[in-house]
Amino acid sequence: MNNSNIAVVGANRGIGFELTKQLSESGNNIFAFCRSSNSKLNALDKVTVVEDFEVTEFIRMVTQLKNLDLENDGQRFFDVLIHVSGILRSDSLDEIVEDDILEQFKVNALAPILSVNAFTPYMKEGSKVGLITSRMGSVDDNTSGGMYGYRMSKSALNMAGKSLSIDLKDQDITILLLHPGYVKTDMTGNQGQITAKESAKGLIQILNEKTLEETGTFWHVNGEQLPW
Repeated sequence: MNNSNIAVVGANRGIGFELTKQLSESGNNIFAFCRSSNSKLNALDKVTVVEDFEVTEFIRMVTQLKNLDLENDGQRFFDVLIHVSGILRSDSLDEIVEDDILEQFKVNALAPILSVNAFTPYMKEGSKVGLITSRMGSVDDNTSGGMYGYRMSKSALNMAGKSLSIDLKDQDITILLLHPGYVKTDMTGNQGQITAKESAKGLIQILNEKTLEETGTFWHVNGEQLPW
């Protein structure tokens, strides 16, 4: 991707920040959507930062996008949308907290649908959407149990992404479900197998390579297709 208009939702830290940084350094025009910015994000070139962007509030997102005046002479604007925002709450069968599970469903599964719906009027024909999910949402890949809220919410996101791929195919919009790897970020307590920089590089490569023929598919950052 170069010379593209790209939206990164959840751009202020971790994987979202690295995606924004690397994509902007490749000559793309980035819109960085987040709740609140920081000095590192504000210092990036060719990046328009949009703060106070709440992914669980559809009308608010729609209003902010309209205020950006993105359409130019009736032409659609974005080539790529990457939805990164998500949360993780640890739990086990003995420590189920209903509110934590519901919060994860709202942020991890419902918010990406609302986000894609808000952005679709501004997506070009032939554009791509990357939804950052997790292999922990794979039923076949679950060999350790636990983490009920996170696993279930990511499984729900995977199903939503598959449905989006069907509903948006006639608009020539590709939907990709992307597992970023076990990444050292604030969300994981800086535990992990790869850095956010490495993860972002792999995710960008997948987004570059995949086409409409592979819409609705589930990919590991290492290029491996994951089971549902």
